[in-house]
Amino acid sequence: MSEQILTAQQTADHVRAGMLARDRATQSLGMRITAMGPGTATLTMTVRADMLNGHATCHGGFITALADSAFAFACNSGNELTVASGLAIDFVAPAREGDTLTASAHEVSHAGRTGVYDASVHNQHGELIAVFRGRSYRMKGKPAVPQAASA
Repeated sequence: MSEQILTAQQTADHVRAGMLARDRATQSLGMRITAMGPGTATLTMTVRADMLNGHATCHGGFITALADSAFAFACNSGNELTVASGLAIDFVAPAREGDTLTASAHEVSHAGRTGVYDASVHNQHGELIAVFRGRSYRMKGKPAVPQAASA
């Protein structure tokens, strides 16, 4: 039986389903993938009481986790196993309990095995909460999700 040739969007959809099924961190934080395509991903997360720091605002680690998950789905969307090699995040406004945060990541550059991705995190009012830049490293020839995993 020959392997089916998928479009770039079908490949992204395959990766979305297969990675999410195994991604316990993303699931446990209540993140939802609202959009995913070639080189892009958008995830949402509602800030819960157990995500608040001592100032009653969302701990930066949870905001980072949301942006990092969007980055991970975006950079694996072509179904080549890709990992983070570094990231930077700047927080520009606080997020509060009950806020719905949206992280949108997109590919800025991809050359050889390395890539650069930017993500922005906004709240439900469209206010910018954080900006993120991730650097990725691709493992050539290794799929992020085997073809049979979500078939």
